[in-house]
Amino acid sequence: MTDAATQFTVPAAADAVAAVIGDRELIIQGDRRYTYAQIIERANRLARYLHSRGLRCHTERSALAGHEVGQDLLGIYAYNGPEYVEAMLGSWRARVAPFNVNYRYVKSELQYLLADAGATALIYHATFAPRVAEVLPDLPQLRVLIQIADESGNDLLYGAVDYESIVGSGATEPPPVEPSPDDLYVLYTGGTTGMPKGVLWRQHDIFMTSFGGRSLYTGEVATSYEEIAKRCADAPQTRLMILPPLMHGAAQWAVMTAMTTGQSVVFSSVTNTFDADEVVRTIERENVMAVTVVGDAMARPLADAFARTSADLSSLAVVANGGALLTPTAKQRLIEAKPGLIVVDGVGSSETGAQMTHMSASGAVATGKFTAGPDTFVAAEDLSAILEPGHDGIGWLAQRGYVPLGYKGDAVKTAATFPVIDGVRYSVPGDRARHLADGSIELLGRDSVTINSGGEKIFAEEVETAIASHPAVADVVVSGRPSEQWGQEVVAIVALAEGASVDAQELIDHAAGSLARYKLPKAVVFRPVIERSPAGKADYRWAREQAISESS
Repeated sequence: MTDAATQFTVPAAADAVAAVIGDRELIIQGDRRYTYAQIIERANRLARYLHSRGLRCHTERSALAGHEVGQDLLGIYAYNGPEYVEAMLGSWRARVAPFNVNYRYVKSELQYLLADAGATALIYHATFAPRVAEVLPDLPQLRVLIQIADESGNDLLYGAVDYESIVGSGATEPPPVEPSPDDLYVLYTGGTTGMPKGVLWRQHDIFMTSFGGRSLYTGEVATSYEEIAKRCADAPQTRLMILPPLMHGAAQWAVMTAMTTGQSVVFSSVTNTFDADEVVRTIERENVMAVTVVGDAMARPLADAFARTSADLSSLAVVANGGALLTPTAKQRLIEAKPGLIVVDGVGSSETGAQMTHMSASGAVATGKFTAGPDTFVAAEDLSAILEPGHDGIGWLAQRGYVPLGYKGDAVKTAATFPVIDGVRYSVPGDRARHLADGSIELLGRDSVTINSGGEKIFAEEVETAIASHPAVADVVVSGRPSEQWGQEVVAIVALAEGASVDAQELIDHAAGSLARYKLPKAVVFRPVIERSPAGKADYRWAREQAISESS
């Protein structure tokens, strides 16, 4: 038997769940349907192959600093599907650390990421083979290539092995290694405000904070594999549809939490773009109960698809958001389009895991204020103390307890982001917040995109929310640009809804209804579309370029 001191690994949790609900479907994507037992078997075959190629843990965690890695790293350069989940599980089973690869990266970005990771293995869809071929000459460490066949028809790269030939048949026993709770989960940040950084998590810690090991609402923790298995056996067979790409941390967390709570995961059959109408058809066909989105970029077109469809959406009860701002306007549109819907807004980051939540329903729609998880706090400006609820002032959103080890290869950045306050180690990745007297936390925005205009700090997300509430606006991102008078000035980059027409001054006047004068945009730049990551996150580097390019 195990007890409250159990240190978890994902492979052991997966085995425990499959032992009691092995025949239940875990992954559904169009005509492809795989049970818990089948996914485990396919992941084990992948693990055996990785182990046969010499990939493994080379140095145990006890001999390493927080920013150091002692395992081989495997990049996953793929669209959503069972292969992504199997690649994660198979890597962990072989004591190899998987990491996410942004499939929108151009050659230089892909080369930087794989070199920074020191990747020795890569699993990729065949459609990306030409780009992989471009970067291979400069990546001598990358010696194991596994190619997933797809509709592109691209041939195997020299030295690559077909994915299905590995996982489709053969022995299903795992390799002769024992995964450790210290083994790594590696999550690369999006790089929308700077270069991507690899966040290093102990498997046990990410399991507790984001893979279902602890309730974000009650703080109750799982104490044994038997408890997790019983929870899954007793759970109804609900279906969760994950819309964001699995290269996004929140999507990975949703899949792993679904697995450890006995749910079935549904992916869209359209993988290279977001097709809201296909999502609606899938919800009806698969009786999906909950859908995950990332911000307005997914929520708004989804609400429009709800409004125009005649499909039966009676099974859908929840839309869950994480990873990007979901404005009150977008929440209201979802709820109006699907009566009875609950919208759950979550807060978390690569460096903290899941932190806070807020629920909206008909007649109670808001944003910006959240119920804190059990280890979420606000740290003082100088990181000297943790602020008490009701403290008058803005601080840093902070997380303690189950937090990452550090950033791969960067001891300085690790020390800065994971400070020790009153003898306790925290993760403080840069979000500004207030801890309110009622215990809730007001999230103000990421400091790296805060605009300092005339000595006043202006949070981009607050301005985005005000502009986004105008009915003519389809999408918006806000940036600062240099100003001789103010130091920086606010600029809104706006994409209008199809057929809509509005001028800059009307948008500024509209925002004045909810913003102080000093926060109002000094200019509005119109663009056909707003550049975002495939997950829906705003690209603030692109936004700044647009703002500066329009300056006089």
